Amino acid sequence: MLRWALRAASCGLSAAGSAACGGPWRRLRNVGSMAQAPGVAAAQAKRLRSSSEAAARPAENGHRDKRLKGGADREGAEDPNKKSPKRKIVLLMAYSGKGYHGMQRNVGSSQFRTIEDDLVSALVQSGCIPENHGEDMKKMSFQRCARTDKGVSAAGQIVSLKVRLIDDILEKINNHLPSHIRILGLKRVTGGFNSKNKCDARTYSYMLPTFAFAHKDHDVQEEVYRLDKETLEKVNKLLACYKGTHNFHNFTSQKGPRDPSAKRYIMEMYCGEPFVRENVEFAVIKVKGQSFMMHQIRKMIGLVIAIVKGYAAESIIERSWGEEKVDVPKAPGLGLVLERVHFEKYNRRFGNDGLHEPLEWTEEEEKIALFKEQYIYPTIINTEREEKSMANWLNTLPIHDFNSSAVGMQADNKSSKNSSDLEGSDGCDDDSD
Repeated sequence: MLRWALRAASCGLSAAGSAACGGPWRRLRNVGSMAQAPGVAAAQAKRLRSSSEAAARPAENGHRDKRLKGGADREGAEDPNKKSPKRKIVLLMAYSGKGYHGMQRNVGSSQFRTIEDDLVSALVQSGCIPENHGEDMKKMSFQRCARTDKGVSAAGQIVSLKVRLIDDILEKINNHLPSHIRILGLKRVTGGFNSKNKCDARTYSYMLPTFAFAHKDHDVQEEVYRLDKETLEKVNKLLACYKGTHNFHNFTSQKGPRDPSAKRYIMEMYCGEPFVRENVEFAVIKVKGQSFMMHQIRKMIGLVIAIVKGYAAESIIERSWGEEKVDVPKAPGLGLVLERVHFEKYNRRFGNDGLHEPLEWTEEEEKIALFKEQYIYPTIINTEREEKSMANWLNTLPIHDFNSSAVGMQADNKSSKNSSDLEGSDGCDDDSD
């Protein structure tokens, strides 16, 4: 009886779930431990009561215990992160490139303003990324799909990065961007997605006044000239010659004819029907390719213009793909626009897996078209009228020697072998213009 009385007293005073309350059939190991049990249990109970009272009773100054308060603050500080987890996404961007020194940001250099400078600032101010991620873009896994050069615009640029998925994210980012830079869409992607490496192809457009195709022997007025059907057909015949895989070493710099990275694959290239804006007739050339080298598109268009105007023979295109060094003129940068980027392989693998959306922007087409009409086309047209970049460039065509032989080929081959090619030769990076 004494044994069970002691055990009952122990169960009543010790904390719930202690070894002493294991049930009536568990035997205590020795009488000494039985004798100590009531005293130990009483001490434990006293400590528990003291802790409970301290937690419930405010201190004399009216505040809770600092240690407990600090813990509550830490919990509160963690709530926003829990509500806005970081996720890998892509952003669909459109921008007018005039006044910017290209797309890519040069961290630590404020001398030249870039599109990414304004984008990163908006991401920080909207709360999508911490400030230190803006200083070190690797922390948010940032990657642009195409590296557009000074003055080049985009209607369908794609960047991939990790952000906090805050409410009304597109609206908040756009509130901190100038009107000529817009985020038009957002989609979730796989954690390892890289917008540059996963891109299968890029489509560019080049808007130019049609008087650029007028023959050199004809004296034309810029506002009066209209492109005839025969000339447009000749332009498209020449542009179609670029389709397929060719050696474009003459259409860029720092590449020799035996550099494997000079071979590029062009899927399509054509000139659309002309249209009139501000009394001047314009046309748009579109080209789709796996990737492009620096200045490649502008040189492709420049050579076609030289042929149509009568400065060069049609055979120069075939000759430019050989080992001979050919003088290829470079058309002005104004008018070049990154239209869209393509992710066919990614879409086939992940687009219908039930977790991710295909990277297609059908629902955003109307917003893209509106942005081009409001910001990109007016900038090209007004700048052409004011600065006459195409007219001034056309006056330089007679200076070129389209019949030049292989001058300096040996030196060019040597530089090709030794050069690390800072402008991207991996077949994935897009560094055109």
